[in-house]
Amino acid sequence: MRFTTIRAAALTLALLLPASTLVAQETAPAPAEETPVPTPDQAPDQAPAEPAPGGEQPEPTPEEKAEAPRDPLEVYADLNLFGEIFDRIRAEYVDAPDEQELIRAAIQGMLTSLDPHSGYLPPADYDEMREDTSGEFGGLGIEVTMEEGIVKVVSPIDDTPAAKAGIMANDLIVAIDGVQVQGLTLDDAVAKMRGPLGTSVKITVAREGVPDPLDFELTRATIAMRAVRWSMEGDVAVLRLSRFSEQAFVGIQQAIKDIYAERKDVPPKGIILDLRNNPGGLVDQSVYVADAFLKQGAVVLTRGRVPEESARYDAQPDALDAQLSDVPLVVLINGGSASASEIVAGALQDHKRATIVGTRSFGKGSVQSIISLGPDGAMRLTTARYYTPNNRSIQALGIVPDIEIKQTVPAELQGRDEIIGEAGLAGHITVEGQEETTVGSSVYVPADKAEDNQLQYAIGLINGEETDPAYPPKAE
Repeated sequence: MRFTTIRAAALTLALLLPASTLVAQETAPAPAEETPVPTPDQAPDQAPAEPAPGGEQPEPTPEEKAEAPRDPLEVYADLNLFGEIFDRIRAEYVDAPDEQELIRAAIQGMLTSLDPHSGYLPPADYDEMREDTSGEFGGLGIEVTMEEGIVKVVSPIDDTPAAKAGIMANDLIVAIDGVQVQGLTLDDAVAKMRGPLGTSVKITVAREGVPDPLDFELTRATIAMRAVRWSMEGDVAVLRLSRFSEQAFVGIQQAIKDIYAERKDVPPKGIILDLRNNPGGLVDQSVYVADAFLKQGAVVLTRGRVPEESARYDAQPDALDAQLSDVPLVVLINGGSASASEIVAGALQDHKRATIVGTRSFGKGSVQSIISLGPDGAMRLTTARYYTPNNRSIQALGIVPDIEIKQTVPAELQGRDEIIGEAGLAGHITVEGQEETTVGSSVYVPADKAEDNQLQYAIGLINGEETDPAYPPKAE
């Protein structure tokens, strides 16, 4: 029978429960119930509850139910219920369902019921996530944007197939492998240009001043996405870190090297680390980036349910932080700065190494582990909360800047530029006794640097044109 197979699968799933849970249930049976007798010195409100009429015990409270381990037989019964429902869907649903998708949807529902950041990653999504976090992919090396339905080259990346072939900034990509780009989304066009290493793709571009389209036959190679961009605003260095991929720290390191080379080893007057709208990424990269500006002390603390998930990550003295030790630092954050961005901002704030400017951050104070499921993809599971060096949890609260500076938001975006952040997500993890934010924080950043109030204020602080007791930060 089909149901027998499902029942066997259910039993297999039940046996995947942690052994410690099963052992605890089997070696610690509930003692026989006795009616306690109050001692003479007990006050009336301390007396044990009377049994219900008929000898029945009072119904356990929800808290007591949550704390009490479930009988394994109850778990098996629930898994059998799942099997029964799955069997009925397979047999009786109006159209024959995709059984694999049914299972994956059930797994996804189980994980997403835990919190907004746990979930199931099918194989394609897992591959995309790994590409995203590694910061590397098989492609051509072109930074692009969409302009009037045409993909426009912002710039070719140095030492990539696109740069070597002669593709130039402002070229318009009109066809990919003979397929017109008009009508495609930017994501679709980018997906067509990416692919397995060593494979070829033909790009057709229109270039201003050239009457006929140009064809380029390119071979895909490993492309490292640039995580860090830098510029000099007078004598002030601005480092924009877009996300914490595996390219984050090496990007910071290279940017500092380039800045000093351009200035003939003269330190900048100050550094602005721009983490606005940086959604986070890898925890280890956040530790490395914070360590670039710290010579010692904790960067982040993690605490999980199992000992392996609880750890302390420390900064170590090195040549980079020695080089930057006397350079003032300002960090920019806003409502889109989350996770690893908050680790860095919180560490530099607690150690009084940087002044934090902007608006309150997102408030994602949890760590997700990516657990591979082999050919079936992976699961993203929240396994720990993280805390700043001063033992602050920012979960659903965020990092509060030392100096709050708001942007001048265009009329058409007012009211739509703010998000509550983690506290606004249904099912978010709570921290007992900790307040949560109830107001929004803006994610708006003007494209024009001259109109960027937060950036201009930070530059003014470093140049002495703006003053605030929080700058420079003073160690207590």
